Amino acid sequence: MAGALENIRILDLSRVLAGPYATMILGDLGAEIIKVEAPGGSDETRKWGPPFQNGVSAYYLCANRNKKSITLDLKSEEGNEAIKNLIRDSDVVINNFKSGTMERLGLDYETLSEINPGLVYCSITGFGETGPYKNMPGYDFIIQAMSGLMSITGDQESGPQKVGVAITDILTGLYACIGIQGALLERTQSGKGQKLDLSLYDSAVSALVNVGSNYLMAGKIPEALGNQHANIVPYQTFTTSDGEMVIAVGNDHQFQNLCKILEKPAYASDERFRTNPDRVANRNDLIPLLQGIFLTGSTAYWQQQCEQNNIPCGPIQSMNDVADDPQLNEREMFVDAEHPTAGNIRMIGSPLKLSRTPVQTKHHPPDAGEHNEELLKQLGMIK
Repeated sequence: MAGALENIRILDLSRVLAGPYATMILGDLGAEIIKVEAPGGSDETRKWGPPFQNGVSAYYLCANRNKKSITLDLKSEEGNEAIKNLIRDSDVVINNFKSGTMERLGLDYETLSEINPGLVYCSITGFGETGPYKNMPGYDFIIQAMSGLMSITGDQESGPQKVGVAITDILTGLYACIGIQGALLERTQSGKGQKLDLSLYDSAVSALVNVGSNYLMAGKIPEALGNQHANIVPYQTFTTSDGEMVIAVGNDHQFQNLCKILEKPAYASDERFRTNPDRVANRNDLIPLLQGIFLTGSTAYWQQQCEQNNIPCGPIQSMNDVADDPQLNEREMFVDAEHPTAGNIRMIGSPLKLSRTPVQTKHHPPDAGEHNEELLKQLGMIK
């Protein structure tokens, strides 16, 4: 079955997470992805671990399915010629080298667009290709710190905390997918490619959304509220008699329903708590009252009560709970594949559910250079 991006060829010169994550998504959608590494494999995640399965890194496997692999020395004349030959028949090239590296290799946008005027050229760097920080190395942890994300994550006791995954890489990978597909769509009208200049820093700041907007409008530096919400109350975790759960009351009607199941209807008419702005202003009065009641019942009990009364809620699940979750398994969010080195592997699946062109797992995450012979024959460089 053809994918949504069938007949689109993408050269992936990126490594680690942001670029490979973007190309994996595009590969899930049916694009042909050719992962280009230096001889021996230069994607650092191949060595990140444990865990490893038969020497194959779990980290590498998380972002590299649906790709073919070729190894080329881009500093050599032969390797440089090969990549330029691949460019002639490609739609997209994506890299996340430091600013200036592609220029030094003679693989800058201006050079490659002369070879292929319809080429969409996506560059991912830590801070972008312009501005005073353009030559600074950018890693997710640093970007989370500088962007303000860490300042609003955690609470007053913990101090600034990072998100548990490399979220700025993931965000930038998603923006890369959006930008690439937008450029490909525009190309159908103009016939021309273009360059995309994406940065982790820009992507992280874009994710500040309402918290950033609060500051820009009011000028007040936001606090780290832990699991509380800056603009909605009650919208946080609560401890139950046997665990923790999240209650997400999004409007006053839901708060009235919450007061009903807590057997405290007077809270809904209390002038301190009647409306959401009232509750935000008086959260320090309200939250201890609610917390004391939640301690009297189990997570399962409160979840059942909330669900029956249309109050958004959910238990805090660990990874073993997530992996066994019947909803996720029904929606094929975990997929199995055979790998030539690692053996049977299990991967997180795609959240994209397309009715006519569903995503497919056609290729396992490749070993370095696994498709050298196939691709070099296509280029006429070997017989």
